[in-house]
Amino acid sequence: MDKSIVMGGQNRESSLNVTSALALASRSMLVCALLVLNRCSYAQAVSPVIAEFRKIAEGRIALTNNTFTPMAVALEARSFSIDPDGVGVYRPLDPNIHIKLSSMSARLDPGHTYYVSYRAEAEALPAWFTIYSTFSILRHSASPDVRILLPHTVYIYPTKPKAKSGAVEVKQWTYLEDSGKIFVEILNNTLDLERVEEIRIDSDSHSNASPGFPMLPGSKRRVEVDWKEKERPERILLRTNRSNVRLDLHSLRRPD
Repeated sequence: MDKSIVMGGQNRESSLNVTSALALASRSMLVCALLVLNRCSYAQAVSPVIAEFRKIAEGRIALTNNTFTPMAVALEARSFSIDPDGVGVYRPLDPNIHIKLSSMSARLDPGHTYYVSYRAEAEALPAWFTIYSTFSILRHSASPDVRILLPHTVYIYPTKPKAKSGAVEVKQWTYLEDSGKIFVEILNNTLDLERVEEIRIDSDSHSNASPGFPMLPGSKRRVEVDWKEKERPERILLRTNRSNVRLDLHSLRRPD
């Protein structure tokens, strides 16, 4: 009787030990996979990230492998748009953009850098596209099949800026006092590529800013700015590559 109870206790303990070991092993594998992903995300590099040209784009991309493992790299040019929340939406390269790459793929040994040159023209300007470099591990193993996509984004401007028509405008804003957030809607009401350098919100004694971003022709953007101050926001500064506009927030339209 006692022996049976002891044996049963041992069986339950062994079962729990096996279950715990399996759970620990699963967690360890997950942690290892996450470490590999995190390491890979920093171990490859594409530079420069953004390049700007006038009329014709002639540039060079540096692909760097900082890991201890040989990597394969495949390159692909894609067109894109940017949604109002700032998320890129990618698609096949537009037919009116013509790109020549010195190489569409490369093998990168550990610690090496490989350079890819390109030349691009567009039938209509301004134009923009991204060259994506996909890094993957060459050797086959039981490790996770990690693929890292890194972009090189190109903007091509006309030789001479177009005659100014329209502007980058602040259309409306919303202040959510409970969450300490201000949401600003901006419209690029021009036919040009524009760059918002900064959006700054002021009160009489406080100020807070949002970092800049590019705006494609005719595009709309929603920007979130933190505002944790007790004072209500009073003014907004919109600084672009062409102008600075300071507005009284009370004069702007708020959504119904």
